[in-house]
Amino acid sequence: MEALFETKFQLPQQTGYYRGKVRDVYSIGTDILVMVASDRISAFDVVLPRAIPFKGQVLNQIASHMLDATSDVVPNWKLSSPDPNVTIGFRCEPYKVEMVIRGYLTGHAWRTYKSGLRVLCGVNLPEGLKEHDQLPEPIITPTTKASEGHDEDISREEIIARGIVSESDYIQLEAYTRKLFAKGTEIAAKQGLILVDTKYEFGKRDGQILLMDEIHTPDSSRYFFSEGYAERQAKGEQQKQLSKEFVREWLIENNFMGKEGQTVPEMTDAFVQSVTDRYIELFELVTGKKFERQSYNGAQERIEKNILSFYASQQV
Repeated sequence: MEALFETKFQLPQQTGYYRGKVRDVYSIGTDILVMVASDRISAFDVVLPRAIPFKGQVLNQIASHMLDATSDVVPNWKLSSPDPNVTIGFRCEPYKVEMVIRGYLTGHAWRTYKSGLRVLCGVNLPEGLKEHDQLPEPIITPTTKASEGHDEDISREEIIARGIVSESDYIQLEAYTRKLFAKGTEIAAKQGLILVDTKYEFGKRDGQILLMDEIHTPDSSRYFFSEGYAERQAKGEQQKQLSKEFVREWLIENNFMGKEGQTVPEMTDAFVQSVTDRYIELFELVTGKKFERQSYNGAQERIEKNILSFYASQQV
C-alpha cells in the first residue's frame, strides 16, 4: 500500500529541517515555514510503524480549508497551500501553551469529572453532569506544550503567575480561542456536526498574535453527529464521534497505550485500509467537499515541484 512516509528535500534558501510526528517542517530563511503533511500517524505520543494512505492530504486540506474559513475572525500564519500535502506560512514565536476549549463533558474532561474532581484547569464544573453532556458554556482548559513527554493541564492563573504568557497576551488568546470555537461550531452545524472540543496554537510575529498550525481537523478536534445527539444522551447511549479516537480505541483493545514494555500491534493491510476510509469519510463530512485522491506515482516530485512554483510566484 503506497503512502508518503517522509520527505527529505533540499529547498533553496533552506535553513533548517525538523521531522515532527506527522509533518516534515522546512525553515526557509528566517521568516517562512514549509510544512509537508506526511501519512505518518501517531497515538499515545508514538509514531506508528505504518503510514496511512491519504491521511496527510486529508489533514492538510481540512486545515487549509478551516484556516481560510476563519481568517476573518482571527489572523493566521498561512500564506499558501500549493500542494494537497503542503502549507506554507510565516514562522512565529510559539506560545508555550495549547488553548484547549471544550463545549461538552467528553474525553479527558469527563475522566477528570468521573474521578470526583469538580475543578479542571482552575475552572469549576457543576454537579450532576453525565458523559457527553453539553456544558453551560464552553470552558478553556489550557495545557503546557512539553518539549518531551506529555502535555500537562494548567490554569489561567498559573500561566500568568509563572510568566509563561503575559496577562495582556493571555486575555487576547482566550478571546481568539472563543471566537474560533464559535466559528468552528457554526461551520460544523452546517454539516450536521457538533464541534465538541478542540485545541488551538498561537504564536507572535512582529508583535502580532497569529493562529498557527492545523485547526478543526479530526486529529486536533472531536465532532459528534447532531442528528440523534439528544436521543442518545437521554438513553445514556454513546455518541457517534468523528475523531482519531477510533485508532486509539483499536490500540487499547490490542493492549497498547504507549507505555514502556508495550508493543504496537500488527497493522494489517485491512486495518490500514479501514483507517484510510475513515479519514476520507471525515474529510467529506467535515468540509462538505468530495475528496480527490492524489496519485502516489511521483508524489515526492510533485510536492517539490509545487513548493518551487510557490517560490517562483513569490520570488522567495
